[in-house]
Amino acid sequence: MPGQKAPEEHRRREILRAGYEVAVRHGIEALTVRAVAARAEVSHGTVLFHFNRRDALVEALLDNVLEATTVLRVPAELERLASPAERMRTLLGAEMERLSRDPRHFRLFLEYWALGVRDATIRRKVVGALDGYRRAFRVVSEALGPGIRARRRGGDTPRGVSNAASDGLAAVAVSLVHGCALQAVIDPRNFSIRRHVEAASNLVTG
Repeated sequence: MPGQKAPEEHRRREILRAGYEVAVRHGIEALTVRAVAARAEVSHGTVLFHFNRRDALVEALLDNVLEATTVLRVPAELERLASPAERMRTLLGAEMERLSRDPRHFRLFLEYWALGVRDATIRRKVVGALDGYRRAFRVVSEALGPGIRARRRGGDTPRGVSNAASDGLAAVAVSLVHGCALQAVIDPRNFSIRRHVEAASNLVTG
């Protein structure tokens, strides 16, 4: 019945939220039905009602992880910047700062990436999310790519090159953002977001 369905959907979201909190603090290995039930303050059976096995819970949490690590957050000030290079620098800086601020989220992304080696469903979802992340960066890189190619060639960009240049810049931007987050995971003591943003901006915008 509709009146019963809404509370069940809410309970499911609460369980997923609790599962994400367990995973982000302790890793996917710690994601047990018992741990999630304790975090959500529900019974073991309630978790199993919504997710009939641990693997189902692990797969359901992937959407939360991809939302945190592969969905572009566009800063409000981006629209006020006239220079394509400045827009790309601002976007890169914002994403590098966001993902490296709490590296546990990206650590979970890496765990899922490793799981995707053996699990085709997880692999397809991760690859699809990364494709979407690159497409989002491409909107900014489309304005930037031809100008960079023109400067490096010393003249106008040939017709048909801009699409490839934009795709390449978007791919490099995503690699730099995720590389920055990886450094925050594996070497937080020697990691400097300021140095990484500055170096990345110089590499991408020339």
